[in-house]
Amino acid sequence: MATTASAARGVVSLERALSKLGFASRAEARALIVAGRVTVDGRRATDPARRLTPERVTIAIDGAAPAAAAPLTILLHKPRGYVTTRSDPEGRKTVFDLLTDLDARVMPVGRLDLATSGLLLLTNDTQFGNWLTDPESGVRRVYLVTVEGRVNADTIGQLERGVTSKGERLAADTAVLRKASARESHLTITLTEGKNREIRRLLAAAGHEVTRLRRVQVGGLGLGTLAPGKWRPLSPEERQAAFPGYHPNRRAPRPK
Repeated sequence: MATTASAARGVVSLERALSKLGFASRAEARALIVAGRVTVDGRRATDPARRLTPERVTIAIDGAAPAAAAPLTILLHKPRGYVTTRSDPEGRKTVFDLLTDLDARVMPVGRLDLATSGLLLLTNDTQFGNWLTDPESGVRRVYLVTVEGRVNADTIGQLERGVTSKGERLAADTAVLRKASARESHLTITLTEGKNREIRRLLAAAGHEVTRLRRVQVGGLGLGTLAPGKWRPLSPEERQAAFPGYHPNRRAPRPK
């Protein structure tokens, strides 16, 4: 298959370009390249780490040109106990085990860790995925959080002012205390920047261990009545209404 790779932006490795464009997973892409089945501008490429700007080259696999896939974004209600990856070396269940009836290749937009449940978006639209994960886009992510111990007003202020965890500054856009007791407290926390395990690290630095974490909203999109383990596609109109700041004709952010 071949394409003029206009979806990805910036200089990336060849294996990452194939993955970001939805042709193969990183592991599959690496195997295809090493096997000599990939060409760049008509020349065989055998180095998976080769750096290139995808939109400036034509990448081909076995020389066959596929039809461009229609843009697809799906909403998945991720249960606890699933990892957000296509395969797992430890043999744990992955979110793709829940998508066996989906006849399209999509990639997760960000991640939810093993113990976190809730709203996860997956898409084959690289530009949209890059926009969602770019901190400059300011997309709101809302979480329901349960922690050990009593959270008070001072702790809420600390979460919003920010804490330092392993040299990194973490802060909630908003933190709202819904219920508190000596045993546990329930909060609603909103973020606009998805750092690794940010809520768990933020609350640990404030002295509270997270016991339950669920993401319930991304942008203007909520879980609604979607049951855990189930998914549904978003219509173009629904996606645009949920993310009005996204304009597909604008240049996408450089992939991280």
